[in-house]
Amino acid sequence: MGKITGFLDSNREPPKRRNVVERIKDWQEFYQPWVKEEVQAQGGRCMNCALPFCHKGCPLGNLVPDWNDAVYKGRWERALQLLHSTNNFPEFTGRICPAPCEASCVLAINDEPVTIEYIEKEIVEKGFKEDWIIPQIPQFHTEKRIAVVGSGPAGLAAAQQLNQSGHTVTVFERDEYIGGLLTLGIPDFKLDKYIVRRRVDLLIKEGINFQTNTNIGIDVSTESLLKEFDAVCLAGGSTVPRVLDMPGSDLHGIHVAMEYLTQQNRFLAGQSIGTERRITAEGKNVVILGGGDTGSDCLGTAHRQNAKEIYQFEILDEPPDQRPSDNPWPLWPLVLRSSHAHEEGGLRDYGIMTKSFSGQNGNVTRLHAVRVTWESDSNTGRKSPKEIPGSEFQIETGLVLLAMGFLHPQHNGLIQELGVTLDPRGNVQTDELKMTNIPGVFSAGDMSRGQSLVVWAIAEGRQAAYGIDQYLMARSNLPSVNLGGWA
Repeated sequence: MGKITGFLDSNREPPKRRNVVERIKDWQEFYQPWVKEEVQAQGGRCMNCALPFCHKGCPLGNLVPDWNDAVYKGRWERALQLLHSTNNFPEFTGRICPAPCEASCVLAINDEPVTIEYIEKEIVEKGFKEDWIIPQIPQFHTEKRIAVVGSGPAGLAAAQQLNQSGHTVTVFERDEYIGGLLTLGIPDFKLDKYIVRRRVDLLIKEGINFQTNTNIGIDVSTESLLKEFDAVCLAGGSTVPRVLDMPGSDLHGIHVAMEYLTQQNRFLAGQSIGTERRITAEGKNVVILGGGDTGSDCLGTAHRQNAKEIYQFEILDEPPDQRPSDNPWPLWPLVLRSSHAHEEGGLRDYGIMTKSFSGQNGNVTRLHAVRVTWESDSNTGRKSPKEIPGSEFQIETGLVLLAMGFLHPQHNGLIQELGVTLDPRGNVQTDELKMTNIPGVFSAGDMSRGQSLVVWAIAEGRQAAYGIDQYLMARSNLPSVNLGGWA
């Protein structure tokens, strides 16, 4: 695939990022335009692998070598067809996916992998520019009606697949916008909301019904949902955050990360938010607890809100620069990563355990912490943090953001009323076709998988659609997705 000597002739050259000084002054996406010839050269780096491990690394099983080859040869429309055959929304994954496919690229054994994620984005954006991406109107209709609860990537993928099968699909969203975390959780500088609206507009033209501001169990009863629809797909996401229960954790100025991020997205969308409710980093020392993607999103947001100083703390040890011996290729590399937000500033530190908060007049003013080291139990081998004597310290802060991930979906309301079985982690338990213990009730995305990546959510939604279609019609022409993999 690609150019026979492409991986020898060209180095990995992703699109360049906008200048830091410029980009922190606005909320626009942070990448510069990529010249077509450069994209094609990067596509030419794809090797003619006897066994392309990128297929296994991608939860969607994307046909990476095939569309890389098409890009290299200038066959952009063919590349788009191949890309859309496995991925409903490559404009999302091409921007916000950590690219487990690249970690599994054969070149990654001893070189820099192919720029798969960025090529993916260029393919779909050229498709929109050339008007190759148009509404796919079903050619026939069944009499089956399906409810999808939640309009995040899993719900949208399931809805589109089922609509293509001729079923009548209604998507219920409890918030005021379609898109779930794509719209409200991810900052504009990573994913411009126009990109989401553009795809949603297509889905509406394809015949999918959307109902916003509709909380199932409150605005629509669970009983009526089961009565009115032939199948239900639960795609509400993992929404119960990890929080800290310690002295001072109830002080004003301590917020869950998603509360902070969603408010900023609503503010940028033009919503009026009163001064007393506004969460802003402007002029403050900000502490972010959590070293993952959500923490990075908070970091980039705080930069653009003109924070004074920003600290990002992670309780775990700092990952190594190189793969450890027990983490070989093609597994996801457990190494230190730096995002675009880390380029923009801030102090990142590891092995930090928060002990308490203190404040004045009900507002947080200090975070109290201690350094820890992780030691293995001699019997179980399980690691746990041990405080380092004399390492206690405190940080002045006016804003603390808890970006420590999520536990499981919300149980009260819909899940409890349905009586679906939960797994040991508190997620909705499903079989290989994504059906719960209740016949006709399915679940996909973070609600059943647990907190994960957007690419996994899309894969889950596609598999749930296959399961629903087979359940309703006793067969299905939709693709079944292998939800295994290394990511």
